[in-house]
Amino acid sequence: MTLARRALLLGASALWLPSRARAGAQVEEPLADSVRTALAASVADAAPPKPRFDTVDARLAHLRWLGTTSERLKRRKADHHTRVEFLEAIWYESRRAGLETSLVLGLVQVESGFRKYAISSAGARGYMQVMPFWARLIGDGDPRRLFHLQTNLRFGCTILRHYLQRERGDMFMALGRYNGSRGRAEYPALVFGARRQWQVTLPA
Repeated sequence: MTLARRALLLGASALWLPSRARAGAQVEEPLADSVRTALAASVADAAPPKPRFDTVDARLAHLRWLGTTSERLKRRKADHHTRVEFLEAIWYESRRAGLETSLVLGLVQVESGFRKYAISSAGARGYMQVMPFWARLIGDGDPRRLFHLQTNLRFGCTILRHYLQRERGDMFMALGRYNGSRGRAEYPALVFGARRQWQVTLPA
């Protein structure tokens, strides 16, 4: 089987993965002081509790996205309040980091199966399977906070953006670095496949 065909099959299978943590051995790498300072400032910056919009149309588009995505997520998160809180947080944090929200949702699906308290065999924690060493490098040193909804999403999105910058905009390589499997096709294919489930086409 060719690598391309294998990647396509793996991507399609992502929609049917069981809820389990799939984080790899994400590598702790030395950070330049300027990078560490910038990342620490990014995760420490307070976020507004609710999204803000400049126009009514933007607000309506967000509500349509929220309604559609909430319906798709219902079988994984039955409680309406919990589901909406999660979606609003991931919408805000992904956009804040300049990431596509559907891609981040796909990453969460692959990494943790949308389980808040997931822990991988490598010790990664929460929705986005953040390794505890990040709490020491750019946080307050307390890895228990990585189970907090917004803290976990803030760290995960900030780390993925950092890796994307390191890989000069190559999301395939950035995802591999995030998972600790840089250069291999399996993990990016799973995330790209899961992303398709969360893409929402809104009316013009």
